[in-house]
Amino acid sequence: MTAFPQLRLRRLRRTESLRALVRESHVAISDLVYPLFIEEGNGIKQEITSMPDVFRFSPDQLPSQVEEIARLKIPAVLLFGIPEHKDEVGSAAYHPKGVIQQAIQAIKKSTPELLVVTDVCLCEYTSHGHCGIVANGDVDNDQTLPLLARMALSHVEAGADIVAPSDMMDGRVKAIREALDEKGFQHIPILSYAAKYASAFYGPFREATKSAPQFGDRRSYQMDPPNVREALREIEQDIAEGADIVMVKPTLAYLDVIRRVRDTFNHPLAAYNVSGEYAMVKAAAQQGWLDERQIVLEILTAIKRAGADIILTYHAKDVARWLQTT
Repeated sequence: MTAFPQLRLRRLRRTESLRALVRESHVAISDLVYPLFIEEGNGIKQEITSMPDVFRFSPDQLPSQVEEIARLKIPAVLLFGIPEHKDEVGSAAYHPKGVIQQAIQAIKKSTPELLVVTDVCLCEYTSHGHCGIVANGDVDNDQTLPLLARMALSHVEAGADIVAPSDMMDGRVKAIREALDEKGFQHIPILSYAAKYASAFYGPFREATKSAPQFGDRRSYQMDPPNVREALREIEQDIAEGADIVMVKPTLAYLDVIRRVRDTFNHPLAAYNVSGEYAMVKAAAQQGWLDERQIVLEILTAIKRAGADIILTYHAKDVARWLQTT
């Protein structure tokens, strides 16, 4: 092996052009998905306190928002709904005129080229804030599956391009795949939140969607943070049930999980740069403690370097602007 002084690794770091020429990992606008929070009603544009520059919008406010997203060439949005009515079974989640169903139709009318991904989970729609049907003080896995399938089907019937189950019930991918196929939607992909951890990084999201559990927590169905091998089992199972894309969530404390998944499976891999990760960067940037642009690009590059193909991030619009000007 060639050694110093003949070998000088700094040669390829001397200028930006040289660094760019040999750069191994790249973040592209085409990698990004921008999450949107949709609140039932009219004329709503309300900033989320813990997530600066992120808003809740009512469906009638979406055309101008998604037109901007499309102009920035961000290929997809992920929709979360906040209904006016919540009940024990999350009935607003699968109502044909529910808030997400309205939002899908508004987006497709305004920007039909934009991919619409919908979150499939009951937590935003249930009065108790859990991701499934509660029976005897616990979330009942098997009673929840038909409702998740019904929710996914209603999104696709409204025009969704991809459905993304995030509930972490066993068997949900199979239930959704069978429901879609039975109705002739064999072409609709499923993006599974396959390794979703019970993380403290979700706090701002629960404020955004008004979906904090009213009792207990979600540790009986979301994954235990210390576990990696379990994540591989979850992903293997979801792929076997028909998942087309798999996801790891969150990212910063789970880059090792993303790498293990990438090394083990060939499926397209998404990673969700979640609300708490976003809020930490925003808070520090507002205090002048760090350079927001540099640190966001560094974080997203790390997610790509770990092996993700797709990054869901609240930074997406800013990143698109930055990448278009470099």
